[in-house]
This record gives sequence, structure tokens and C-alpha cells, in this order.
Amino acid sequence: MSALEVQMRPPNTTVSPYIVPESTSHGGDTNKRPANNDADTQYWRYDVSQKRQRPGGPQRLCFKFTSTESCSQGEKCNYRHDTEAREQYMRNVCFDFLNKGQCERGPDCRFNHSFVEKGDNFSQGKHGSQKTKSHGKNCWFCLSSPDVESHLIITVGESYYCALAKGPLVQDHALLIPIEHHPNTLIMASEAEVELGKFKNALNLYFKKQGKVVVFFERIFQHSLHANLQAVPIPVSKASSARRIFSLAAKKLGFEFVVVSTSSDSSEGRNLLRSQFEGKSNLFYAELPDGTLLSYTVDDKEKFPVQFGREVLAGLLNVAEKDDWRNSKLSKEDEVLMVESFKKGFEEFDPYR
Repeated sequence: MSALEVQMRPPNTTVSPYIVPESTSHGGDTNKRPANNDADTQYWRYDVSQKRQRPGGPQRLCFKFTSTESCSQGEKCNYRHDTEAREQYMRNVCFDFLNKGQCERGPDCRFNHSFVEKGDNFSQGKHGSQKTKSHGKNCWFCLSSPDVESHLIITVGESYYCALAKGPLVQDHALLIPIEHHPNTLIMASEAEVELGKFKNALNLYFKKQGKVVVFFERIFQHSLHANLQAVPIPVSKASSARRIFSLAAKKLGFEFVVVSTSSDSSEGRNLLRSQFEGKSNLFYAELPDGTLLSYTVDDKEKFPVQFGREVLAGLLNVAEKDDWRNSKLSKEDEVLMVESFKKGFEEFDPYR
């Protein structure tokens, strides 16, 4: 090819959204969003396709609207115009994180990989989040935080508390959350692990009374802020398919789960996993109703879906449209009613009542 052909720009190319203004190399604000000098052509790479998104599939965000609050295509745009996403974007939250739940650049990204409340414009440098010193103030799960949604809390123990999930996959989708600010549940003290077992047993009994069983799962990654073990009830009739559908989902992504344990005693499997986990790797694990514990160690550079566990169970339960919690958000009034109903049924099993 000639030099001229090499330098020619192919059709449908876009301006990089990661262009850093020249001022940043001269002591300027390194966290300032790139200026939008070409308002008509600066489209994010997801916006150039003329094809409509698949019905029921993930609705990608319109970069044009998210970055400028204006899209010339208006209602004809194939991508989502989300004012909440724009607000988070303006607070220096990474667009990839907002759009896909993960960022290809990982710790090298200059922007936040967690949601930021109004007034808290925290930057994210090369080595990850800079919010660690003030996690109690800004964490959604710390009980001392003004941002914690206390109306979702079911019961509080010594080391853990139980709350209903925001944007639940199904009714009574619960979370078991450490009271102290820990990045995952596997590094908790043995006393806390015993209490976690009591909470899990209580949830199992509660859902058994409803003719359901529970799938517990947790995603651990290096920049986790506050751990939460998710507990999703599924009908007993679906229990036998849980392992198969997790394995199929893994195969689709090109990996295989390690079967850590098949013991009916879930504490045995967790203790084995805790002994193997060194605390420095990314990990996803799921505890299935038949006692099987599946785990997968995720490579640092691997693109692993942030909401993998939820997406798998959404497929198992035929509610694919709820694979993202933001698609299932309820009003505060409905959340309060949901919590009151849960508390009433859970009271007889609650280890702290």
C-alpha cells in the first residue's frame, strides 16, 4: 500500500472519546472530560451501527447524549438516552463502566468504576480508586454512610446484616453484607464466617417454606469496595438445572468452573475455598442448592461480565430483561412494602430476633 492509502481514514470511523486535551500535559486538570469540538461526528463506537439492538438484549447508552445531553438523532437514535447515566458521567464515572458494567482499561482508567453521589467528584488514578480513605462516608453498604438505604435492611447481626437488593432480580432477592468495610466475604474472620452460616441457613429455611431454594454467589475483584454475598431464591423445579446453566454460560465465555466441593454441608466448601483464596486474585464463585460450589479465578486482563451471576440466573428464570439491576428498580414505596413483607415471613427464622 502507498503511504497515502495507509493514512486514509476508513468510512464510519469515529473520533476517540479518550482524547486528552493538551492542557493536561501542562499541569491542567487531568480528570477533565475531553472537549467536544466536533459535535456532529464525535459518536461513540457503539452509536455508528445502523442496526437496531436485539429486543430484550442489553440497551447500550448513546455516547453523544451521555457526554453532551444532546443527540441530533433524537427519538430515532438506536441507543439509550439516560439522564442518570449522564449525571454519573459528569461526575467522572467511566463511560465503559456505565455502558457495559466493566472497563477494558481496568486500573489504568482515569475515571471512576463505581457510582458517585452528587457532590462527590472523586477521580480515579492509575492505581485505582482514591476513595478508600473516606469509604465509610461514600459507600452504599456501610451503615455509617449517609448514602446507605436503610429502608432495605432486614436484620442486623454482629458481623453481617441482611438487606433486600436494590433492583431485585426476583422478589425477596437478598444480600448478606459485612458490617465492616471489607472487599469480599472470604477474608472475614472465622467468627464472622460462623455468623454468615447462620444467616444462610435462616434464608434457606425461609425460602424452603415457600417451595424455593437459594443460589448464593459473589464476584470478587481487586477494586471491590464493599463485599456482598447475593442470595437469589429459585423454584425447586429449577434447582437441578442450576449447575448446567452456569457451566453453559462459562463455556460460552470460554472458561470452565472448578468444582470446589459437592458436599451438602456448604460450610465445608466455603472453608476449602477460603483456604485456597490468597486475597489478591479476581474470583467468581457460586454456591448451588445441591451443595456444589463452583469457582473461577479471573485473570486481571480478562473481560469478565460484572453481573455474570445475575445474568445466568436471569436466563434460568426466563427473566432476561432483568439481567441488569437498573432495569428492575422499584419506587421507595414499593421497596418498603417488599421489606415489610419479607420481615414478616422471615421473623421466625431470623437468628437475631
